[in-house]
Amino acid sequence: MRVEFDLADFAIEKEYLKEKFDEITKKFSMQYSIKFSSEIQNIAIFAGKEEHCLFDILLKQKAGELKCNIPLIISNHPDMENIAKFFNCKYYVIEKTPENKISQEMKEAELLEKFKIDTIILAKYMQILSPNFIENYPDRIINVHHSFLPAFKGAKPYLQAYTRGVKLIGATAHYVTEELDNGPIIEQEVVRVSHRDILSDFIEKGKIVEKLVLARALKAHLENKILVYGNKTVVFD
Repeated sequence: MRVEFDLADFAIEKEYLKEKFDEITKKFSMQYSIKFSSEIQNIAIFAGKEEHCLFDILLKQKAGELKCNIPLIISNHPDMENIAKFFNCKYYVIEKTPENKISQEMKEAELLEKFKIDTIILAKYMQILSPNFIENYPDRIINVHHSFLPAFKGAKPYLQAYTRGVKLIGATAHYVTEELDNGPIIEQEVVRVSHRDILSDFIEKGKIVEKLVLARALKAHLENKILVYGNKTVVFD
């Protein structure tokens, strides 16, 4: 259940609302959360070498379409630093290898704490996060996968789709869990392809839907319109 209240002329002060509601939840053994639309989240973007999702999120935030702060961008490549400067975001390059992954994630965690980050966006980051890192941000890490999940998981999904001769390709935005590409799905979209399209056409069309689903998912998350239950979500319009 999702209930939205207008607190104008509300009898209970905002800071005491949780305390009062606890009395009800204990009686009925309820699990709940209270969030206030006036509280603006701080978002960190983890970026890779592809710019389209990163640029789209930054542009929409700048235009006021996404109500959040984006003080921080982390990447394992220096490629996107100029974009970060243009949007006045701090940019940190933290390169990862299998050998230094855990120590580098500790550096990332320090930055996330320093900037008081609420939610992480993986904008074509192309790195697998460790279980310890993920468990510190349950249902607060959003990834965009360039496939209409659960089809074509893992690497090079457009090549997989092209090889199979599919007629629709898509993209999926989901919360990140320990199981790769298997977290609760928030948003999906598809675009039609045909035998006339070559692999580069698949990739180009795919980029359009990737931007679309990631922005939709982040907007729903920021507006507290997503309920997670098990490995599913309910997303309210």
